[in-house]
Amino acid sequence: MQLTALDWFIIGGILLLFLIIGLVVAKQSGKDSESFFLSNRNMPWWLLGVSMVATTFAADTPNFVAGLIRQEGVSGNWIWWSFLLTGMLTVFFYSKLWRRSGITTDLEFYELRYSGKSAAFLRGFRALYLGVFFNIVIMANVCLAALKIGHVMFGLSAVEVLLISTPVVIIYSALGGLKGVLLTDFVQFLIAMIGSIWAAVYLVQLPEIGGVRKLLAAPEVAEKTSMLPDFSNPELVIPLLIIPLAVQWWSVWYPGAEPGGGGYIAQRMLAAKDEKNAVWATLFFNFVHYALRPWPWILVGFASLIVYPDLESLRVAFPHLDPSFVKDDLSYPAMLTFLPAGLLGIVITSLIAAFMSTISTHLNWGSSYVVNDFYIRFLRKNAGNKEQVFIGRLSTVLMMIFASLLALVLDEARDGFNILLTIGAGTGLLFILRWFWERINPYSEIAAMVISFVISVFFFINNKSDAPWITLPVHWQLVLSVAITTFGWIVVTFLTKPSKAEKIESFNELIFEKKSKFEGFKFKILGFITGTIGTYTALFAIGNYIYGKYLLATSMLLITIVAALIVRKSLQKIN
Repeated sequence: MQLTALDWFIIGGILLLFLIIGLVVAKQSGKDSESFFLSNRNMPWWLLGVSMVATTFAADTPNFVAGLIRQEGVSGNWIWWSFLLTGMLTVFFYSKLWRRSGITTDLEFYELRYSGKSAAFLRGFRALYLGVFFNIVIMANVCLAALKIGHVMFGLSAVEVLLISTPVVIIYSALGGLKGVLLTDFVQFLIAMIGSIWAAVYLVQLPEIGGVRKLLAAPEVAEKTSMLPDFSNPELVIPLLIIPLAVQWWSVWYPGAEPGGGGYIAQRMLAAKDEKNAVWATLFFNFVHYALRPWPWILVGFASLIVYPDLESLRVAFPHLDPSFVKDDLSYPAMLTFLPAGLLGIVITSLIAAFMSTISTHLNWGSSYVVNDFYIRFLRKNAGNKEQVFIGRLSTVLMMIFASLLALVLDEARDGFNILLTIGAGTGLLFILRWFWERINPYSEIAAMVISFVISVFFFINNKSDAPWITLPVHWQLVLSVAITTFGWIVVTFLTKPSKAEKIESFNELIFEKKSKFEGFKFKILGFITGTIGTYTALFAIGNYIYGKYLLATSMLLITIVAALIVRKSLQKIN
């Protein structure tokens, strides 16, 4: 595929805009660590919410959704749609608490809530583990998606893709801090949405597809359109719907969908103007992320079934590609090769924007851990503001370099990455309860980390073995992991002493302001339930309008409107 001068002009113009944003806010962001990592805690909800949405739209997200459509149909998306419950729990129960805490990072919570050296160890260990090691692996995986897109669509080598895509994101992330990230995220979100929607509309109108109605009537597509799995088939409904909704959402730690909030989601709540802005930011994020964004990718996945009905057709269309690249997730970039000049530039820019928004957030978030929870906590407690910002910028550059280097060999490290994605199974309930159950202590968290890690390594070795000791489907392995880890950390909780009474008392006074922990609980439950229902019905309403089922879609839309009114009333009562 060859980009025209118009395409290059669009791409170059947007990259230049990102650089300008970073340079403009550099002076203000470089004043001190709070300016660099939290933008002085004065950000509005809409900017924070858009940034959360932009961050969770990585370059590989459309590929992932299109691959699910081809393999399992629309209902396959429940493996991530189920995390809406996690998000709504954060909105109504935890977003105000995070903002009220006044901490700089979510890891600082450990020494706010727990006492003793074990709390300090937990904070320092997770700063390096999550902020550096785990963070670099996540970024490397995002870089790998960019490598695939660059290789598939333009024949660029891995080094060429990295040299084109990483310098700009390093510059504006290192100079602009969180404010630079938030502002560029806003632009990137607009570009990404325009690009994905426009591309879907254009591709569905291709002569070989013939529009939405003809597309949906095609037998190979019609069997993939159901939004719910076949309830008569336990092999589908259990792993795709029942386990995600019954177990996965509250028990598994996953970046961007941490039970109780955490990571870069917590960072944005901490940067909000006030508690109300923190609540509305997370509510906006969850609605847009789950209800509005998936359908353009789903339509492109449908279209790919007509143009490339199987993997063999993809191999024939791209004979120069390494066979390891030819999988169902290749269908999305493969379909983009049909786009005309101009629109192609916008879509490529949207994918670059998606890549940059995810990477820039992880860079700023990871460097906040390095500076706040390791460097000034354990190495240089009296470090000045300029020194803290310098360390933040240096760690930003170094993490990007290491992530890029790892991406070049990630095909060999992918199994290790899969282990990292499963080591949080069973820890979620702890993150939910630790705000309210005073018995939970640092040893509870350490036990949860260790047990889940050991179990994930065991199942990895077991699954790779020619003669496995346990032959369980992956979804039942998840359930078993959750059960063992949860039981383990609860036992440790009862066998060890809680934190000192004065530490718990000071925590409760700060977070709950000498009020009952369960004040407004019924309105929080009501908001959680109606917010979840309203978002899912909005998702179904959009889908049914696309399917031409207007009566059903309108009914779903009415439910969404009623749910929105109840959510607003619930938030007023809570506030």
